[in-house]
Amino acid sequence: MSLASDIEAFIDGTGLPDGARPNLRYASFDYCFNFFQSFHEAGNVAALAAPEHHQQSCLHLGFYLASWGMYRGSADLLQRSARHLVPTVEAIAGMNQLVWDIDADCYTESNIEVLGAARETLGRALGSMSDTLFTKIMLGVFGCVPAFDQYFKRGLERWTYGPASLARVGEIYANNKALIDRYRIPTLEFLTGEPTHRRYTRAKVLDMAFFIKGMRSGQ
Repeated sequence: MSLASDIEAFIDGTGLPDGARPNLRYASFDYCFNFFQSFHEAGNVAALAAPEHHQQSCLHLGFYLASWGMYRGSADLLQRSARHLVPTVEAIAGMNQLVWDIDADCYTESNIEVLGAARETLGRALGSMSDTLFTKIMLGVFGCVPAFDQYFKRGLERWTYGPASLARVGEIYANNKALIDRYRIPTLEFLTGEPTHRRYTRAKVLDMAFFIKGMRSGQ
């Protein structure tokens, strides 16, 4: 199957139980991403650390992570409430501002170092953290890397998250720039379910493509 058909299968639901619909599972990304990006666009990321924003921040992040499979099985988060994420939200608020602008078109050595520092920061806030959990947080908040879960890794044929895997993602983007940019569809707005002005990042489009590819190759 082609890259385009895999992306379309994610969007229209032919490769999933649902698809990109406002009331269905994968729209949880949109609502989480919209929330955190609204602070960045307002130039007020530091406000995420304010107590009056803790509850909403944790609920957005926590529900997205739960919807995307991070509160199941033996996961430590399954035993925690949304309030457990307060230190994570505070870490996000204090993150290097460069993280907000990193995407699959600019996985330079220096930007990969910034992402490495972000992992250390989130690790101190959250404790034990797998590649999957780290990258899902980074995708849902910043949109800067794909989520390295089992399906994405199988589709990409890279089994760990790190500089080499990011370089591979960046190479795929560079070789398919026009196609991937065409599928940078708008996020959905929570209240209306309608498209927003905000578009999926390049990393998010690649996440969709290789998630579907990995699912299909395992069937």
